[in-house]
Amino acid sequence: MFPGPLGVSLAGDALARGLWSLTAKNIRDHGLGRHRTVDDTPAGGGPGMVIRCDVLAAAIDANVAQDDPRPKLLMSPRGKPLTQSRVRELAAGPGAVIVCGRFEGVDERVIEARGLEEVSIGDYVLSGGEMAAMIVLDACVRLLPGVMGKEASGTEESFESNRLEYPHYTRPREWEGRPIPDVLLSGNHAMIERWRRAESERITRERRPDLLE
Repeated sequence: MFPGPLGVSLAGDALARGLWSLTAKNIRDHGLGRHRTVDDTPAGGGPGMVIRCDVLAAAIDANVAQDDPRPKLLMSPRGKPLTQSRVRELAAGPGAVIVCGRFEGVDERVIEARGLEEVSIGDYVLSGGEMAAMIVLDACVRLLPGVMGKEASGTEESFESNRLEYPHYTRPREWEGRPIPDVLLSGNHAMIERWRRAESERITRERRPDLLE
């Protein structure tokens, strides 16, 4: 599944240039028995299957040294919501180990024993953690030095200052009766900055008032 969409465009180009790297490991390499079983029924009953603590711990221990400084993330809908500030911390750090859950969940004991940090990308449920992990990686990779063309591209966008980003326009000057706002064509950078700040606050108030609290 990896690198998937991370192998193309901005992230893919950076991967090819060696600005970041990715190693994918299969938990089934540490599965039990002839069928490489990695899960079992939930203790106490209930639907679905749960990833076994002994199997996941074996997979982590085989691939991550005890003194490895990288944070160990577990993609989980019950985790702390991923924020741009956390993305910046991860991008500035030594990398990350990301565990992609499947089935009903992961045995709580391995989460505690291996210090997994549960991270959520939103209030919805995916069939597995792989897509969520790709989102985390993409958000981090684009902030690495040399990946984006202009550093400002990463500092003047949504969530960087608890605001959603202002609207963007480009050519043509008018399209289907909708002109580019005059202020953006004025050449007055102070006025443009004020307009963008006001638009950013207006959109945040309308769509994400929680960010202003």
